Amino acid sequence: MSFYEPLHCRLDAFTALRDELAELETTDGLVRAAVAVAMHELDPDEADPLRVMTQLDDLADQVRGRVVGNAPRALLAHAHHVLFEEARYRGNLGDYDNAGNSYLPRVLKSRLGLPIMLALVYKAVLERLGISTFGINAPGHFLAAVPAVTVGSIVSKRDDLAMIDPFCGGVLLSRDEAIHRIAQNAGSDMLLDENVDLLPVATHKQWLIRILNNLHMGFDRRGQVDDSRAMSEMIWLVEQEG
Repeated sequence: MSFYEPLHCRLDAFTALRDELAELETTDGLVRAAVAVAMHELDPDEADPLRVMTQLDDLADQVRGRVVGNAPRALLAHAHHVLFEEARYRGNLGDYDNAGNSYLPRVLKSRLGLPIMLALVYKAVLERLGISTFGINAPGHFLAAVPAVTVGSIVSKRDDLAMIDPFCGGVLLSRDEAIHRIAQNAGSDMLLDENVDLLPVATHKQWLIRILNNLHMGFDRRGQVDDSRAMSEMIWLVEQEG
C-alpha cells in the first residue's frame, strides 16, 4: 500500500500501528499493536511498548517464581492468584465507557478494563508461562480460553478449550456457562440460530479490529467525532494490511 497520512489519527500512532502489523499474528505483535492504538491519546511515556512489555514480563515472573517446574495446572492456578486476587485485575463496571478501558497501558496501570483488554493481559502473561491462550470472539462479551487439560474437570470431555472470563475475576466457565453468559449480555435471541458459532476463536486481526470498534463506537456515543474517525482510519489500516 502506498503511504497514507491520516486526517484524524495522530500520525505517530498510525505509523506505529502500521509498523506492527507484519508481526500481528504473534502475541507480542498484538500487544504492541494495542499500545500503538493507545498512542492516539496517551503521552509517549505512558504508551511505551517497552514499558508495557516489562510490566507483562514482571507479572509472568511473579507467577513463575512461585511454581517449581512447569506443570500447566500449577502455573495457571498461580497466574489466577497473581492477576485476580493480588493485582485485582477486573472489569470497570463503574466507568465502562471510558476510553482508558481500551488502552492497554492504562489497563495495566489501573487494573481495570473492558473484557477484551483484560483477556489480552491474561493471554500475554499466560503465554509467557508457556500456556497457549486464545481470545473468544463472543458477541457482547469477549472471553479467553486455555486448553481444557490445563484446568481439569470443569469442562466436558468433548471440549478442547476451557473458557475464562477475566472481566469477572478469571472465573472458569464450562461451554454451557459461557453461552449462558453471552445470552445475558447479547440477548437470548443469539441462541436461536444453531448455525452461529457463539464461541469462535478470534484471530489477532479480529481481536485488534474489535478493540478499535469498541473505541470507535464509544467515541461516537460521546460525540467525539474526530476521535471516532481516527479509529475508523486505524480499522481501515488493519483491514488493508493486517
